[in-house]
Order: sequence, then structure tokens, then C-alpha cells
Amino acid sequence: MAALEAKVERVFGSVSIDKRRLGASKLQSRGIPGYVAEWVLESKVPGRGPLSADDAAKVLDWAARVVPKPDEGNIIRNRLLNGESVRILTPVQVDVVLSGKKAERVAKLPMIGEDRAQIAEHLLEAYPALLQQGMWGVAQLLYIRDQGIVITEFQPMQATVNLDRWREARREFKLEEWRALLLLTMGYNPAAYSPEAQQLVLARLLPLVQKNVHLMELAPKGTGKSYIYENISPLVRLVSGGNVSPSVLFVNNQTNQPGILARYAVVVLDEVQTLKFDNPAEIVGGLKGYLANGKISRGGKHEMASDCGFVLLANITLDANQRPANEPLVVSELPVFLQETAFLDRIKGMIPGWEVPKLSPASFAEQSGLKADYFSDILLHLRQELTTDAYCARHINLGPDAYQRNQESVRALASGYMKLLFPHGEVTPAEFYKYCVEPAIKLRQGVWDQLYTIDAEYRKYGRYITVERS
Repeated sequence: MAALEAKVERVFGSVSIDKRRLGASKLQSRGIPGYVAEWVLESKVPGRGPLSADDAAKVLDWAARVVPKPDEGNIIRNRLLNGESVRILTPVQVDVVLSGKKAERVAKLPMIGEDRAQIAEHLLEAYPALLQQGMWGVAQLLYIRDQGIVITEFQPMQATVNLDRWREARREFKLEEWRALLLLTMGYNPAAYSPEAQQLVLARLLPLVQKNVHLMELAPKGTGKSYIYENISPLVRLVSGGNVSPSVLFVNNQTNQPGILARYAVVVLDEVQTLKFDNPAEIVGGLKGYLANGKISRGGKHEMASDCGFVLLANITLDANQRPANEPLVVSELPVFLQETAFLDRIKGMIPGWEVPKLSPASFAEQSGLKADYFSDILLHLRQELTTDAYCARHINLGPDAYQRNQESVRALASGYMKLLFPHGEVTPAEFYKYCVEPAIKLRQGVWDQLYTIDAEYRKYGRYITVERS
């Protein structure tokens, strides 16, 4: 592992970071996701090795001045009223509101509970993502009479992506080293996971690296299902708690505002048993259409295309043997409307989270990986790598009598694994089958097992998914 750390730092240089520094900084306890906290660390106290007491104090002092606590919204507004210019670290999301009487750009600053701020127009021209899924950064605020709170300056997080450099870097690593690097970058200690468990943990990245990949992960509590989605990218939206409505997911027909499936790269519904779904029939109907063809619509209005990945996370009960207590029907603990086979069929793969070890102090990375914002941007750029999709289409055939959605799913999932593990395209047939195809079959087989159990219609096809090998 020491040799791997030295290689990571040599090959990746400034886009690598010592993962030990993140936990020691305590920035995440201030409500900052991991990808933002790493950006802060590299901006304020760059370096290697454990975070020193002086550096920790420097970061915490900066956070005390720039990162608002949940109860400091009124304090900041009072400072603005007194004529101060205030800098805060916050996500910024801008909505354009057009009505018969008024047209305005409204900026939301959730770190201080402000949803009616104004923003300088030049910032929207410089950073159009503010108008889409929003951006994290340091905002300069000023109170101007007759306008209210105005964002006058904005410093966003930025990462430079070069896929050619990424492919060249892959050639420097053996497969086991590269897989370990991916896990370290996700924040995990690869030594805490078997090779099989490592493949399952990597599956959580498939919706980022592959367009329209929709997954479900069922697991007991404490396996870290949501950890990576919370901490990897502002283009991943984790919905945990509260109400989920058709207007939130698809489109708000009153304001014409596209929903989160249109504005993010990946949408994750966490602990779906605890979420409240408004109009479940409309939600599952809209999801079935979207998961099948990537088209978002609501009531026949505002149809639009999206390549957003959709992920369901749910806790399930295990028996004394650490197997699902409700096996073979492991989806039985989901809300009833999500157990419909027409919906489940459109989920490309199921991660068997009961096969992933629960998190412990030994589960987290203790050496250098890659910065999360850089890594997530690489993954999202790899979505456009169509040659990998074509390779998998040529080399994966489930046979003439196979169920079509099984074949489509295995190809998509295998392509995602190939983009993760072999982005340079240099893979032997044996490696491709072992590290891309077999894990893809395992994920899809999890869905197929549920369909086969619930609905006799699927039993006219083979019980197990297999690939023809030439």
C-alpha cells in the first residue's frame, strides 16, 4: 500500500489528496459534503500526511468565518443589514421566475435559509450551471436597499478534466492497484473488502459513468449505501427524508420547472421505506416511462430527454445467517407500488448489499486517493465514451432466446465496469469476462430473481442469465 501511495502521488500529483485529512478536518460535521471539504483543504492547507494541529486549527478558523452554522442565518442577515459584505461557503441554485407581473432571477442559499437572493448577471454568464443543478462555492453577499441580498461575486469549485491523461495514468497501474485507487478515492480502505465485495462497492459508481443506468441496493443498516452519493459530486442528488412528489421528480406543471431527473446526473432515493410519496401511482407510472426510454413527461406536458441515473436504496432485514430474511422475495420490504414487476424490470441491476461488510473504523481510506470533484468529473465525462458501449454490444450476447432487457442491462453494466477498470481500452477477453461481464450478470441476476419469483410470465425464459462465449 505504501508503494501504491507513492505511485498515486507521482502519477496524479496535484489532483491526489491524502484521504486521512478529510476526517481529521471535521468539515463534514458542518454540513459540507466530502467533495467540497477536500476542495477547502487543498485551497487552505495543501499537503500530505495526517493533518497537523496547526493546519486543523487554520481550517476550523476559516470555517468559523465562512461556513454558516444552522442557527446563524439571522446573524448573517443582521451583518448585511449593518452594511457589511459577507462571504459564505454555500451551494447556490438560481431559478428564473417569469410571471405576468414580474420577471426575476432568484438565488437560493440553503446554508442560511435564504431563497429570495438576487445575483449579478455576469455570474450566470460565467457559470451557467448555477441555472441548472446549482454549484458549491464561496459567495460574496451584500444587502442593497430595494433589491435585498445580492450575490456580487462567486468563486466555484473547479476541476480540470483530461481523459487522455486519465487513460495514460491507467497504464501505470496493475489492475489490482487501479481498483484499490478507485476505492481509496471513494473514501474506502480496499484492504477491508474482498475482491468480490470491491466489485460490489464499485457498482455504486456505475450510474455516474454510464448514462441511464438505474440501480437498486438492498442492504442492512450500516453498509455505507449512501456514503459515496453524499460525498462525490454536486451533480448527484440524494433525497433522504421528506416528501417525494411528481413535481419534484419530473416537472412542476405550475412553474414549468424541470424536476431533479432533468437537472442532475444521478438521483438517489435513500431509505425509501421512510420517504413519503405523494401520488404513488403517478410517480411509478412516470418512472416506468422514464426508466424505459429516458423521457420525462407529466400528464403529456413538457416532454424532455435525460440521461440521469436513478438509484433506490433500502434497508432490509437479515436472518441469523446474514441472508435476507424474506429471501427469495427480497423486495418485499419496499413500498408496495415499487414492487410492481413492470417497474422492477426497468431497474438494470440490484446490488446485494448484504454481501458488503458493514462499516467500521477500518473501512475508511487512510492514504492518498484522488480529489472527489476531479474524480466525479472524470466519471461523468466517461459517459460520452461510446466506443466502450460498442465493444460490449459486440462481445456480449445472451443468446437468441434471451430476454431483451436482460441483454440490454448486462451490456450497459459491463460497459460501466469497463470504463471504471479499463478506461484505456486494453483488456484481454479473460479480463473482460471476469471483471466486467460476470459482475454485470450478478447485478442483473438480482433483478431477474425477483421478476422470476413474482410473475410467471418471466418463467418462459431461462432461470439464470448466461453469456454465449466464443
